[in-house]
Amino acid sequence: MKNKKYSMDMCEGPIFSKIVAYTLPLILSGILQLLFNAVDMIVAGRFVGKGALAAIGSTAALINLLVNVFIGLSTATNALVARYFGSGRDRDVHETVHTSIAISVICGILLTFIGISLAPKILILMGTPEEVLPLSTLYVRIYFIGMPVSMLYNFGAAVLRAIGDTKRPLYFLTVAGAINAVCNVIFIVVFNMGVAGVAYATVLSQAISAVLTLRCLMKSNESYRFEIRKLRIYRDKLLQVLRLGLPAGFQGVVFSLSNVLIQSSVNSFGEDAMAGNTAASNLEGFVYVAMNSFHVTCLSFVSQNFGAHNFDRIKKIFLTCLACVVVVGLATGSTAYIFGPSLLSIYASGEDKAVIISYGMIRMGIIMFTYFTCGTMDCCVGALRGLGYSVTPMIVSLMGACGFRVLWIYTVFRINRTLEWLYVSYPISWTITTTVHIICFVIIFSKLRKRAQLSESSP
Repeated sequence: MKNKKYSMDMCEGPIFSKIVAYTLPLILSGILQLLFNAVDMIVAGRFVGKGALAAIGSTAALINLLVNVFIGLSTATNALVARYFGSGRDRDVHETVHTSIAISVICGILLTFIGISLAPKILILMGTPEEVLPLSTLYVRIYFIGMPVSMLYNFGAAVLRAIGDTKRPLYFLTVAGAINAVCNVIFIVVFNMGVAGVAYATVLSQAISAVLTLRCLMKSNESYRFEIRKLRIYRDKLLQVLRLGLPAGFQGVVFSLSNVLIQSSVNSFGEDAMAGNTAASNLEGFVYVAMNSFHVTCLSFVSQNFGAHNFDRIKKIFLTCLACVVVVGLATGSTAYIFGPSLLSIYASGEDKAVIISYGMIRMGIIMFTYFTCGTMDCCVGALRGLGYSVTPMIVSLMGACGFRVLWIYTVFRINRTLEWLYVSYPISWTITTTVHIICFVIIFSKLRKRAQLSESSP
């Protein structure tokens, strides 16, 4: 029997109210995760200096590059558990959960070795300035020590969200976020540990959230209960996770590569431009998680209803999520831009403060008012993955977003070498990719519905 307190039946009842109830905790969870990084950078910028702020900011693209392929696998976990949960296949839920937790441990250990060994070389290839390279390398190496617990949390939270539980991951992150903030102050202000203190505080907070999530799964009495003694990899579930997750992960990696290229281009404008770009990117992150939460919502709702063969409901879910993400993206993006100078001032201090803010506002002026197109793009990807298609959105995204940005940098940006011309590549690529995704969804949705109707009508 399903736990009504935490799980959600996405296959029946009002769509809009359930989407809102599911998404709000997701948005708050995303904001808390970003606050980990925001607190890191604010404390580093104010108590260590702009060099520390630039060093931490310059590592974001590298961290995303190495982590995204494995995060893609957790997305597959969400889709598969939701599909099996929606169709009442308890044994498949059980096997997927245990396979996914095993994968998360293996991925975390692998990432630790990769991050520690390759970080300096990749940072150099990215054109990280020599003056911040030692601090950037130190931060990345400590950060990747915490990869096993970070992966455990991501895969565990994916399981909970698949069955409609977005509240408990929020509770766990609230506890971890408070610990992160306190440890940042203690490690940096009291013990004067600098960038290392920022990294250690982040790792500790991630460990807390992972332990709480795993404990939650172990105490459940439902099909998604996790038992250590039953931990194993089921071959068929592994293949399904890889089939859905690897394209998603590869897409994330290539997206990160394009962002690494853009970060490298920003690096060429100097340390002040890097610091301003870092602060603006961090603020954008808060707008992004509000929109990207609808990607997870669309994925989970479509997956459960695909498992139950509720195609009419899937169409309504998709359209509702698109409408919600446009409204949320425009509202949050506009608000962020209006208060941009005040918000950016939080990240900087000293005589360079005004310059850093001006660089940050260049980015925000272009991105914030068009960011909703990124949200619609992600919603389309979530819907397609919920229908069991992961290669199609990967190909479209790689060509429409990543490929376009690389082409832009080597053509238009090379002719017009300004930050404005660099940043404008984002909204153009999002709009192109969204349009193609919607066309793909209509074609795939129609094909699957016809197939289901033929299957039901056949004797």
